[in-house]
Amino acid sequence: MMHPYVGEFVGTMLLLMLGNGVNANVSLPRTAGEGSGWIVISIGWGMSVFVAAWCVAEVSGAHLNPAVTVGLAAAGKFDWMMAPGYIAAQLLGAIAGAGIMYAMYRDHFHACDDPDTKLGVFCTAPCISSPLRNLFTEAVGTAMLILAILVVADPSIATPLDSSAPVGGGGEVKIGLGTLGVLRVGLLVVAIGLCLGGPTGYAINPARDLGPRIAHALLPIPGKRDANWSYSWVPVVGPLLGGVGAALAYLLLW
Repeated sequence: MMHPYVGEFVGTMLLLMLGNGVNANVSLPRTAGEGSGWIVISIGWGMSVFVAAWCVAEVSGAHLNPAVTVGLAAAGKFDWMMAPGYIAAQLLGAIAGAGIMYAMYRDHFHACDDPDTKLGVFCTAPCISSPLRNLFTEAVGTAMLILAILVVADPSIATPLDSSAPVGGGGEVKIGLGTLGVLRVGLLVVAIGLCLGGPTGYAINPARDLGPRIAHALLPIPGKRDANWSYSWVPVVGPLLGGVGAALAYLLLW
């Protein structure tokens, strides 16, 4: 059986390979999806979350996001002792996934003359720089994601537990979607992107932004710019604040 840390590494690697992949497909020149727009990017990221989480949900719970790990731990639903290992695996997986994406789109990076576009394939940047507002945007978007994860419950129906039980004398049986339940999270990521992602490009995941930003700094990408480290704290701190805020709201209201 795969170790949960390995599951988080593999899942986050898939998430970033696919998610950064849709960024590259839309943004870089001479791709099949060049210029197809924000709707494609948002749907691509949502489906990336779905596919990656589906692959490892039974192994690690498919956090794939340090803000999810911290939020679940703060809400008492995850062991704090495992959090550092999960977060390290997520960050390493994100770096690896971004590296695989670059290897696939290398020729298109070479065909691109805009260093900002190249960086934007890997990580987020504000459309209008306003650090506190950008921080607030990332925190709110992440809080929506994690609060939904905390409160969602598999549906159940009241049913007799065996053939001899009288109608109404049974109990409740879960009829949840199992690993397909992650589809709900993927659809929520699409909604957050379409509705709230405009100001910052919506990281809502510290590993999703920091891992590829590190990969961009390390990879031999021709004509690249700096990794915009002055902004890099926002998509790390904002989602973590959102995760803790979602946990507090959950503990107070549910």
